[in-house]
Amino acid sequence: MTDSAAPQCVILIGLPAAGKSFFYHQRFSATHLHLSKDFAPPKITAERWQRQELESALRRGESVVVDNTHPTAKDRAAVIGLAGANGARIIGYFFDVTTRQAVARNTGRTGKAKVPNVAIFMTAKRMERPR
Repeated sequence: MTDSAAPQCVILIGLPAAGKSFFYHQRFSATHLHLSKDFAPPKITAERWQRQELESALRRGESVVVDNTHPTAKDRAAVIGLAGANGARIIGYFFDVTTRQAVARNTGRTGKAKVPNVAIFMTAKRMERPR
């Protein structure tokens, strides 16, 4: 089932500080559940928590945005597979920013939102553009 009545699974792809969470809040916060491994409680692995939350939301017919870096096709495959198995319409957004742009945006962040710059560069090395 991938008709217009199916829930959406929106996958955000891009470097840390590329603007993914900002995009979620601008475009989807009123209609879609926001999932990120960053939200996982400490007593469960982030991957397991996200998988459980995603599956539960899709089974309820709720649309979701999965907001992680998803740098490789393999990283995206688990979300795509689970969403497809639950009849969701899968949509991806790729945030094509340079490391320089991400580092500049990161300097304006505070608290947990600010990531070490090395995380931006490490993710950039692994990034595979979606096809």
